Amino acid sequence: MELLILLVIAIFIVTYRRNTGDNVYKFFTDEVSNIYDKYAPYTFKTVRQKSIELGEEFTAKEYAIQVVIFGVAGAGIAYLYFYNIIWAIFYAIVAIAFIPYLAYLRCQRVYSEFLFEQIQVYTTNVIMEFNTTQSFVKALEGVRDSGVLENPVLEDVDKMIKMSYANGTIEEAIDFFNQKYPYYMVKNMHQLFLQITKEGAKDSGESLENMLLDIDMLVEGVYRDKMDRAAFHKKFITFGLALYLLVMLTQFLLGRENYIKMLDRWYVTVILHAIIIINSYFLINGEKYYNENTGGE
Repeated sequence: MELLILLVIAIFIVTYRRNTGDNVYKFFTDEVSNIYDKYAPYTFKTVRQKSIELGEEFTAKEYAIQVVIFGVAGAGIAYLYFYNIIWAIFYAIVAIAFIPYLAYLRCQRVYSEFLFEQIQVYTTNVIMEFNTTQSFVKALEGVRDSGVLENPVLEDVDKMIKMSYANGTIEEAIDFFNQKYPYYMVKNMHQLFLQITKEGAKDSGESLENMLLDIDMLVEGVYRDKMDRAAFHKKFITFGLALYLLVMLTQFLLGRENYIKMLDRWYVTVILHAIIIINSYFLINGEKYYNENTGGE
């Protein structure tokens, strides 16, 4: 333990001397950010960049607070279970190591919600533009030039337009967009436009109005589900954290001295580790469910 503390102090002193006049805190955050950007998956870089653009990404200070909270919570819970400094430090490090994964889940949620909003804007505006132009490609051009879309949806709409002009048909462009954004509202709207284009329907106004109503109902359902998830998430986290503290009830029933004596038995220690791992798995799975595809239908 003493060796570990001395090693941390030595690293801090060397770093401080090499960065005289600089803010050591800023140096560490910059270094961590550089490593993070270098080794993070491409998909995560994309969603994280969009989170930053939307103002949803945590600041360095907020991440530092998370590190402190996770570290203290991990160490405190482990110490209550084992009354051992080594295990407390180990679980504090493990808890802190999960912060990047939780950040990934949160950014995925922000990005999926952003995409869903963009798809909603795309479908409703294409229908309204079509009512004016009576041409699917012209409707796409109108939506592209209106400024209501953002990348990556804007780039893909532009690609659809180019594919339609190059092929002389809208089918390949629609297949491309359907595969990239497999939302029901997109598939249903595109199917309707294919029917209108192929069958040459003259009076499509009623069908398009019904499509707009369907989209509104679908969006309402998605946002209701989002609010339900958020309410459930708070209760879930409270319940999950309370499970860790059941060991305090055990100590109260057995007495602290008897509990500490039981820790000398190897199988008791194994059971306690299993309880922590199972509880952690339960919490992480819940976080994954809450953040995963919340903008989906």
